[in-house]
Amino acid sequence: MTTRNHPVDHELIEAAAQVARTRCRGDNHTMAAAARARDGRIITAVNAYHFTGGPCAELVLIGTAAAQGAYELDTIVAVGDRDRGVVPPCGRCRQVLLDYFPTIGVIVGEGDGIRTVQITDLLPETYVWADHQIEAG
Repeated sequence: MTTRNHPVDHELIEAAAQVARTRCRGDNHTMAAAARARDGRIITAVNAYHFTGGPCAELVLIGTAAAQGAYELDTIVAVGDRDRGVVPPCGRCRQVLLDYFPTIGVIVGEGDGIRTVQITDLLPETYVWADHQIEAG
């Protein structure tokens, strides 16, 4: 695996942190995500925690972006409530992000180690859903 770091979108981190500070309340909403659409817009969302496995903030963000007409995302970050800072995506989110946006950058790390990496660096030698679909013919 060759991890290449890309510029960090600090405005995106702050947008997610602001949503985490102001919209995450109690146990139902504990994570916020922000993504930069290809057209420059910033889209935000929060998770919908539920004991049955509610969606993470990154997954809610994908739907929110689509509802706003943003089908191409360049970079995404998740931030925890209670000033927990940047939180890397879980395995399910990594797979979904790869399937929807195979070139997306993901902001990870903490403190001086904050960096942007490609989703493929977070899932080396992964299963790519699109590669295994039978084409309708």
